[in-house]
Amino acid sequence: MEPVSKIDGRAIPFGAKNVDTDVIIPAAWLKTISREGLGEGAFETVRAQPGNVFDDPEYAGAPILIAGDNFGCGSSREHAAWALLDLGITAVIAPSFSDIFSGNAFKNGILTVELPQEQIDRLLEVAKTDPVCIDLDTQTVTTPFQDRFTFEVDPFRKHCLANGLDEVGLTLARDEAITDYETRQAQNMPWLAKGTEIAA
Repeated sequence: MEPVSKIDGRAIPFGAKNVDTDVIIPAAWLKTISREGLGEGAFETVRAQPGNVFDDPEYAGAPILIAGDNFGCGSSREHAAWALLDLGITAVIAPSFSDIFSGNAFKNGILTVELPQEQIDRLLEVAKTDPVCIDLDTQTVTTPFQDRFTFEVDPFRKHCLANGLDEVGLTLARDEAITDYETRQAQNMPWLAKGTEIAA
Protein backbone atom coordinates (compact mmCIF):
# COMPACT_ATOMS: atom_id res chain seq x y z
CA MET A 1 0.00 0.00 0.00
CA GLU A 2 1.35 3.41 -0.95
CA PRO A 3 1.76 5.99 1.87
CA VAL A 4 -0.71 8.89 1.80
CA SER A 5 0.38 12.43 2.59
CA LYS A 6 -1.03 14.92 0.09
CA ILE A 7 -3.54 14.15 -2.62
CA ASP A 8 -3.53 17.05 -5.03
CA GLY A 9 -5.25 17.35 -8.40
CA ARG A 10 -8.54 17.54 -10.20
CA ALA A 11 -11.58 16.16 -8.40
CA ILE A 12 -14.52 14.50 -10.12
CA PRO A 13 -17.62 16.54 -9.17
CA PHE A 14 -20.04 13.61 -8.93
CA GLY A 15 -22.13 14.71 -5.96
CA ALA A 16 -24.77 11.96 -6.13
CA LYS A 17 -26.30 10.76 -2.84
CA ASN A 18 -26.87 7.17 -1.68
CA VAL A 19 -24.49 5.71 -4.25
CA ASP A 20 -24.37 2.02 -3.40
CA THR A 21 -21.62 -0.45 -4.13
CA ASP A 22 -23.59 -1.91 -7.05
CA VAL A 23 -23.35 1.50 -8.74
CA ILE A 24 -19.64 1.73 -7.93
CA ILE A 25 -19.00 -1.73 -9.39
CA PRO A 26 -21.93 -3.78 -10.75
CA ALA A 27 -22.36 -7.43 -9.68
CA ALA A 28 -21.41 -8.69 -13.15
CA TRP A 29 -17.83 -7.60 -12.44
CA LEU A 30 -17.51 -9.57 -9.20
CA LYS A 31 -16.39 -12.81 -10.83
CA THR A 32 -12.74 -11.78 -10.55
CA ILE A 33 -10.47 -11.96 -7.52
CA SER A 34 -7.99 -9.60 -9.17
CA ARG A 35 -7.89 -5.90 -8.33
CA GLU A 36 -6.84 -5.01 -11.85
CA GLY A 37 -9.25 -4.11 -14.62
CA LEU A 38 -12.19 -3.21 -12.37
CA GLY A 39 -11.87 0.46 -13.28
CA GLU A 40 -13.38 -0.41 -16.63
CA GLY A 41 -16.60 -1.43 -14.91
CA ALA A 42 -16.61 1.31 -12.29
CA PHE A 43 -19.80 3.41 -12.40
CA GLU A 44 -20.86 1.48 -15.50
CA THR A 45 -24.51 2.56 -15.33
CA VAL A 46 -23.54 6.19 -14.78
CA ARG A 47 -21.05 6.09 -17.63
CA ALA A 48 -23.73 4.74 -19.96
CA GLN A 49 -25.33 8.18 -19.79
CA PRO A 50 -24.12 10.76 -22.33
CA GLY A 51 -22.06 13.61 -20.88
CA ASN A 52 -21.24 11.87 -17.59
CA VAL A 53 -18.36 13.27 -15.51
CA PHE A 54 -16.44 10.00 -15.38
CA ASP A 55 -15.77 10.00 -19.13
CA ASP A 56 -15.19 13.75 -19.38
CA PRO A 57 -11.57 14.29 -20.53
CA GLU A 58 -11.44 17.26 -18.16
CA TYR A 59 -11.26 14.83 -15.23
CA ALA A 60 -9.08 12.13 -16.75
CA GLY A 61 -6.72 10.78 -14.10
CA ALA A 62 -8.40 12.73 -11.28
CA PRO A 63 -7.32 11.25 -7.91
CA ILE A 64 -10.28 12.66 -5.94
CA LEU A 65 -13.99 11.92 -6.12
CA ILE A 66 -16.52 14.29 -4.57
CA ALA A 67 -19.74 12.48 -3.74
CA GLY A 68 -23.00 12.94 -1.84
CA ASP A 69 -24.32 11.66 1.45
CA ASN A 70 -24.18 7.93 2.34
CA PHE A 71 -21.57 7.02 -0.27
CA GLY A 72 -20.80 3.29 -0.54
CA CYS A 73 -24.01 1.99 1.00
CA GLY A 74 -25.40 -1.42 0.05
CA SER A 75 -23.40 -4.63 -0.03
CA SER A 76 -20.01 -5.10 1.61
CA ARG A 77 -18.09 -5.91 -1.59
CA GLU A 78 -14.43 -4.93 -1.33
CA HIS A 79 -14.42 -4.78 -5.11
CA ALA A 80 -15.88 -1.27 -4.79
CA ALA A 81 -12.64 -0.02 -3.27
CA TRP A 82 -10.61 -1.97 -5.81
CA ALA A 83 -12.61 -0.41 -8.68
CA LEU A 84 -12.00 3.11 -7.37
CA LEU A 85 -8.27 2.46 -7.09
CA ASP A 86 -8.15 1.00 -10.59
CA LEU A 87 -9.93 4.14 -11.78
CA GLY A 88 -7.12 6.17 -10.20
CA ILE A 89 -9.13 7.50 -7.25
CA THR A 90 -7.24 7.59 -3.96
CA ALA A 91 -9.57 9.86 -1.96
CA VAL A 92 -13.33 10.34 -1.71
CA ILE A 93 -14.90 13.43 -0.12
CA ALA A 94 -18.54 13.16 1.00
CA PRO A 95 -20.83 14.21 3.86
CA SER A 96 -21.00 10.59 5.09
CA PHE A 97 -20.00 7.06 4.16
CA SER A 98 -21.26 3.55 4.76
CA ASP A 99 -19.20 2.11 7.64
CA ILE A 100 -18.32 -1.04 5.70
CA PHE A 101 -17.27 0.88 2.61
CA SER A 102 -15.21 3.28 4.70
CA GLY A 103 -13.42 0.32 6.32
CA ASN A 104 -12.76 -1.35 2.97
CA ALA A 105 -11.49 1.92 1.51
CA PHE A 106 -9.10 2.44 4.42
CA LYS A 107 -7.75 -1.13 4.18
CA ASN A 108 -6.98 -0.50 0.52
CA GLY A 109 -5.31 2.88 1.01
CA ILE A 110 -8.20 5.15 0.03
CA LEU A 111 -8.70 8.22 2.21
CA THR A 112 -12.34 9.00 3.00
CA VAL A 113 -12.98 12.60 4.03
CA GLU A 114 -16.24 13.66 5.68
CA LEU A 115 -17.26 17.31 5.33
CA PRO A 116 -20.56 19.17 5.85
CA GLN A 117 -22.84 19.49 2.82
CA GLU A 118 -22.20 23.22 2.39
CA GLN A 119 -18.47 22.56 2.08
CA ILE A 120 -19.15 19.71 -0.34
CA ASP A 121 -21.26 22.10 -2.44
CA ARG A 122 -18.37 24.57 -2.53
CA LEU A 123 -15.90 21.87 -3.58
CA LEU A 124 -18.27 20.63 -6.29
CA GLU A 125 -18.25 24.15 -7.72
CA VAL A 126 -14.46 24.57 -7.50
CA ALA A 127 -13.84 21.11 -8.99
CA LYS A 128 -15.48 22.14 -12.26
CA THR A 129 -12.51 24.36 -13.08
CA ASP A 130 -9.71 23.99 -10.54
CA PRO A 131 -7.77 21.41 -8.50
CA VAL A 132 -8.38 20.44 -4.89
CA CYS A 133 -5.73 19.52 -2.31
CA ILE A 134 -6.18 17.10 0.59
CA ASP A 135 -3.44 17.17 3.22
CA LEU A 136 -3.61 14.20 5.59
CA ASP A 137 -0.92 15.62 7.90
CA THR A 138 -2.88 18.80 8.64
CA GLN A 139 -6.27 17.16 7.99
CA THR A 140 -7.34 19.91 5.63
CA VAL A 141 -8.93 20.26 2.21
CA THR A 142 -7.91 23.42 0.38
CA THR A 143 -8.56 25.10 -2.96
CA PRO A 144 -6.73 27.82 -4.96
CA PHE A 145 -9.39 30.27 -3.70
CA GLN A 146 -8.29 30.20 -0.04
CA ASP A 147 -10.98 27.71 0.98
CA ARG A 148 -9.70 25.66 3.93
CA PHE A 149 -11.86 22.90 5.38
CA THR A 150 -10.73 20.69 8.27
CA PHE A 151 -11.74 17.06 8.71
CA GLU A 152 -11.47 14.41 11.40
CA VAL A 153 -9.70 11.11 10.92
CA ASP A 154 -9.20 8.21 13.30
CA PRO A 155 -5.58 8.38 14.61
CA PHE A 156 -4.95 4.69 13.89
CA ARG A 157 -6.22 5.04 10.32
CA LYS A 158 -4.16 8.19 9.85
CA HIS A 159 -1.02 6.36 11.05
CA CYS A 160 -1.65 3.42 8.72
CA LEU A 161 -2.41 5.57 5.68
CA ALA A 162 0.55 7.91 6.29
CA ASN A 163 2.92 4.94 6.56
CA GLY A 164 1.37 2.79 3.84
CA LEU A 165 0.49 0.02 6.28
CA ASP A 166 -2.21 -2.48 5.40
CA GLU A 167 -2.99 -5.48 7.65
CA VAL A 168 -0.01 -7.42 6.28
CA GLY A 169 2.27 -4.42 6.75
CA LEU A 170 1.09 -4.00 10.34
CA THR A 171 1.91 -7.65 11.03
CA LEU A 172 5.33 -7.42 9.40
CA ALA A 173 6.09 -4.33 11.50
CA ARG A 174 5.81 -6.60 14.55
CA ASP A 175 8.16 -9.21 13.06
CA GLU A 176 10.77 -8.89 15.82
CA ALA A 177 8.18 -9.29 18.60
CA ILE A 178 6.60 -12.27 16.83
CA THR A 179 10.00 -13.95 16.38
CA ASP A 180 10.87 -13.36 20.05
CA TYR A 181 7.56 -14.89 21.12
CA GLU A 182 8.02 -17.95 18.90
CA THR A 183 11.57 -18.44 20.22
CA ARG A 184 10.39 -18.29 23.84
CA GLN A 185 7.50 -20.59 23.11
CA ALA A 186 9.79 -23.15 21.47
CA GLN A 187 12.02 -23.08 24.58
CA ASN A 188 9.20 -23.20 27.14
CA MET A 189 6.93 -25.61 25.27
CA PRO A 190 9.17 -27.75 23.05
CA TRP A 191 6.43 -30.32 22.60
CA LEU A 192 4.46 -27.79 20.56
CA ALA A 193 7.34 -27.26 18.15
CA LYS A 194 7.83 -31.03 17.91
CA GLY A 195 4.15 -31.47 17.10
CA THR A 196 4.50 -28.88 14.34
CA GLU A 197 7.40 -30.78 12.83
CA ILE A 198 5.41 -34.03 12.83
CA ALA A 199 2.43 -32.32 11.25
CA ALA A 200 4.67 -30.83 8.58
